[in-house]
Amino acid sequence: MSTFPQYGAQYAAQRGAVHCTIVPPYLLARLAELQDPAHQVAAAAARRALVQLDPIHSARAEAPSDSPRRPGTAVVLALRRTIADAGGSESLPGKTVRREGDTPTGDAAVDEAYDGLGATYALFDEEYGRSSMDDAGLPLDATVHYGDRYDNAFWDGTRMVFGDGDGEIFGRFTASLTVIGHELAHGFTQYTSNLRYQGQSGALNESISDVFGVLVEQRLLGQSADEASWLVGEGIFTGQVEGRALRSLKAPGTAYDDDVLGKDPQPATMADYVETTSDNGGVHINSGIPNHAFYIAATRLGGNAWEAAGQIWYDTATGGQVPVDCDFAQFAQVTVDAARRRFGDGSAEVEAVRYAWKEVGVL
Repeated sequence: MSTFPQYGAQYAAQRGAVHCTIVPPYLLARLAELQDPAHQVAAAAARRALVQLDPIHSARAEAPSDSPRRPGTAVVLALRRTIADAGGSESLPGKTVRREGDTPTGDAAVDEAYDGLGATYALFDEEYGRSSMDDAGLPLDATVHYGDRYDNAFWDGTRMVFGDGDGEIFGRFTASLTVIGHELAHGFTQYTSNLRYQGQSGALNESISDVFGVLVEQRLLGQSADEASWLVGEGIFTGQVEGRALRSLKAPGTAYDDDVLGKDPQPATMADYVETTSDNGGVHINSGIPNHAFYIAATRLGGNAWEAAGQIWYDTATGGQVPVDCDFAQFAQVTVDAARRRFGDGSAEVEAVRYAWKEVGVL
């Protein structure tokens, strides 16, 4: 087993708090320690983003995991989006600037958030028959232009929040559809398996968001499993960064290799599993293993990944067989069982899923 370097332990530890943000705390901690005058803006922005992690945790800890619907009340089973503008402040929700059905505003972040929420809703609704993240028509709310050069995006348990980035390392976080899909999928997990954000269950929580984040993008672009990039966060780095994205499901560990950010630390198989106390036990790191299993299953089956492979992962998350402290082996077996129930024992789908987990060393 390898050991992940403890960059900025005084920041990254954060008293074991839950940080469901797209940029991992270890990356922010590394940026926060930069002494190079050329990156002082990015360093200051990273320090501010790290300070925000505890409030995010507090908000998510109080978020509901059951549908907010009251018995006997009507449910609006339709897409309802509201986008607010924080105007550079850290006050939520901000000023409402676009509601469902409104025309584009011309503000890229506002309109990207609006369209991204719609694309994510469409995947779950049209492919899996789910009405929003809670399956009860939960309105989709987002806030853009959050904070001063804020280097992150997050789901706080009730809404999406997007920063504009520091301008040196990160640009605006709405620029990547996979970021929007990823963070909103944390809401899906919140209302289904509600996986504990620690160790392997936390890595599975992150992986489910990565999986559905890339599926949102692939479906919108009409890309088959073989055509897709399988990248999470493509488009949020500035041109100064040597890297394409935050993570790669196709080739974990290759998304970036940069003098400032370092090298993508994700393993693709259990042989390189990272034992660490940072990042809630490596939730953003070891998620590369189940991510790669999904990629292998989807490409082995071919066609559109959101269909067979995506349906199996959806059935797994919603089937009630995933405990909150689920580990990789348990999750792998539940995916095999889900494939068997939907497609039949001995089917190509069952064999592809089983093969994928064996390839990454889980089964």
